[in-house]
Amino acid sequence: MFKLFLIEDDTSLFGEIKERLSQWSYKVHGVTDFSNVFGEFVEIKPDLVIIDIQLPKYDGFHWCRMIRSHSNVPIIFLSSRDHPTDVVMSMQFGADDYIQKPFHFDVLIAKIQAILRRVYNYSTELTNLKTWCGAAVDYEKNTVTNEMGSIELTKNEIFILKLLIEQKNKIVSRDELMNKLWDDKRFVSDNTLTVNVNRLRKRLEELGLGRNIETKVGQGYMAMEGNTP
Repeated sequence: MFKLFLIEDDTSLFGEIKERLSQWSYKVHGVTDFSNVFGEFVEIKPDLVIIDIQLPKYDGFHWCRMIRSHSNVPIIFLSSRDHPTDVVMSMQFGADDYIQKPFHFDVLIAKIQAILRRVYNYSTELTNLKTWCGAAVDYEKNTVTNEMGSIELTKNEIFILKLLIEQKNKIVSRDELMNKLWDDKRFVSDNTLTVNVNRLRKRLEELGLGRNIETKVGQGYMAMEGNTP
């Protein structure tokens, strides 16, 4: 069953589209937080994205650009705007098609089927993407991205962040971190670990996430997310 991510804030239209697409055995996911569309995209890992232009918080072009910077997932714009510039911009941002509202459902379904038939297997591109505190952490590109921007980390920094995120909201001891860094053939001393964590926290501060890496004196470090137990 293909998973579709429908980014549409009109609840009535969303419900109608979801119902019709479900009849074709498509699993349709909607947006729960329009300020975190990209984070939800990463979590859902859809096979195709359908997106409106006029949305709360940020427009569809913004989300299309963010999605396309990390994935080749097919994207269809579905909008009531009919200006040629909108069509051109959607294609420039990497969309695969543009359908103007109102539309016939048979046309939408035909386009979805045609695109899915010709799309190559891009799904592995998302295996190195994880979400943390609303940000997308790309272990392949060594980047962290959220609404405030994108930063590129060093190999040690992304490795440490990955180890902390894998046990988020739990204390990871300094010994465990150094042992895993050693096993990965990137040995660091006790002092070097401190320096790398401080640099990681400083870089994350550019995205407003610096405080989410906490130091537990005499114990280790913790990647915080949401409410802790």
